Amino acid sequence: MTIEDYKGVFTFAQQVHGELSNVSLELIGKARDLAQDLQTDVSVILLGHNVSHLAKDLIAFGADHVIIIDDPVLDEYRTEPYTQGVTAIIESYKPEIVLFGATAIGRDLAPRVAGRIHTGLTADCTSLDIDPESKEFRMTRPAFGGNLMATIICPDHRPSMATVRPGVMVKELRDDSREGEIVNFDYTFEENQCWFEIEEVIKKVSHKIDITQAKVLVSGGRGMGDASCFEMLQGLADALGGEVSCSRAVVDAGWQPKERQVGQTGKTVRPQLYIACGISGAIQHLAGMEESDYIVAINKDPDAPIFNVADVGIVGDLHRIVPMLTEKILASRQE
Repeated sequence: MTIEDYKGVFTFAQQVHGELSNVSLELIGKARDLAQDLQTDVSVILLGHNVSHLAKDLIAFGADHVIIIDDPVLDEYRTEPYTQGVTAIIESYKPEIVLFGATAIGRDLAPRVAGRIHTGLTADCTSLDIDPESKEFRMTRPAFGGNLMATIICPDHRPSMATVRPGVMVKELRDDSREGEIVNFDYTFEENQCWFEIEEVIKKVSHKIDITQAKVLVSGGRGMGDASCFEMLQGLADALGGEVSCSRAVVDAGWQPKERQVGQTGKTVRPQLYIACGISGAIQHLAGMEESDYIVAINKDPDAPIFNVADVGIVGDLHRIVPMLTEKILASRQE
């Protein structure tokens, strides 16, 4: 086969215990844009056990076809059976493009699939598009510590594969009137030397919302001064019904856990309101939050880069401004 024989845009739908991850739906929205430019359709790969009911959700969010392997072997995510299943579907359908979410599962699965089918993989993409003239798939990601944006193509191998960070793309509106094809793919798994069994799954209980799902984020940087000052940010976040997040410098200092980090090496967020407190605005941080709907920046340095992306900038001492802001918000709710 030649590369011209590969057709279609495929995405991998990540589900855990029968629940689709948001990035799976975000990828379908982007896949539709790419497919429109290539005049082709969108197919979604769905693996798991007792997950066939999710196909209707995937179609409602934009899939033209859903290809399912439903097997008890796939009940919990394991690298080898999932790699075998996805590889078999790709080898059978010969898609031009395959997209995965850059989650813990996607980052484990995608490179192994790419290795099996002898193609390249661009990781942690922030932008995907089709060259209007050559129709080449262009994958853009930060490089050299986020100081450059590299656009990568895969001209000699198919499919072109990429992982995309959660929160980067926008999912389409759900449309339950959409119609699509559901295909049950028959596959027999092979227990090889890469096979392992899961003895026990221990779930971590968290009482905090994932910052990628929060509508309001109050984020602190090195300018907070120390870990105790984040109690002040928590007060503002509580008043707004939001969550606290932070920059990499804060995580490196041990003031906040890694799962609260926004930025290139953290999480990409797109809240309705993002309040940046004591964050200078390095490009690595901006890459994770600049698509927020409304950005408020508080910083004592009037030349801080964060003000270049802010809708509202407040120059001053955050240790005075944040408590005043919290007090005003709480007072307005009591009126």
